[in-house]
Amino acid sequence: MNDSIRGSAASVDMVAIRLGIAAGFFACIAYPLMVFAHLPKLATTTLAACFGPALAVACFGLRRLLDLEKPRLMSALGFVLNALAGALFSAMVLVQMAVWYSTKGAAVPSYVTAIWLGLDVAWDGYIGLGTLCFAIAMWRHVRFGKVFALTGLAIALALLALNFYTFPEPPGSAGLIDLGPVVGLWYLVVTIQMWRSLTWARTAAGQTEGAATTIKTIRADDGE
Repeated sequence: MNDSIRGSAASVDMVAIRLGIAAGFFACIAYPLMVFAHLPKLATTTLAACFGPALAVACFGLRRLLDLEKPRLMSALGFVLNALAGALFSAMVLVQMAVWYSTKGAAVPSYVTAIWLGLDVAWDGYIGLGTLCFAIAMWRHVRFGKVFALTGLAIALALLALNFYTFPEPPGSAGLIDLGPVVGLWYLVVTIQMWRSLTWARTAAGQTEGAATTIKTIRADDGE
């Protein structure tokens, strides 16, 4: 019974990783479409509403991949923070759209735009901290390592510093660099690396299951 449960756990890991890869590609495509493309209202609304859940699923899959060898506190924190970041981003875009379509092209008071500017900084803060945690978790991981870790740390720290420095204006509006696309590009590369790591993940999940079975056998032999 325990062996079947462990086998199921390994299968769940692989399903979570595959779902994370699919959701990661969706999020990496949806973000630039919402930011740079002029899409119809229904398409933009759908992308905005789905982006938050997609980012959460993507980061859950990334966490399961990073934790195959051993549990990592930073990967768990990265998942939680980025899931909250996705919710804040969806809320920000939907609030913007609701105001724009409600005012029908009329000027929007500054105190109203300040609402989504605050949400914008909150989203950047959470995604920055989540990226920071994931980068730390990647430092000694066999499939990511120091290159992913150092670039993730640099991007996350720069994103946080710029947003806090220019608050309440976004860095792009304040004449500085908008690092949002850079963050998106980093996660796109991470998602590609997740996809390239599927064979390794299957092997690692199988080894974990085998080790658990060995421990069970030893305990049975010892009369435990």
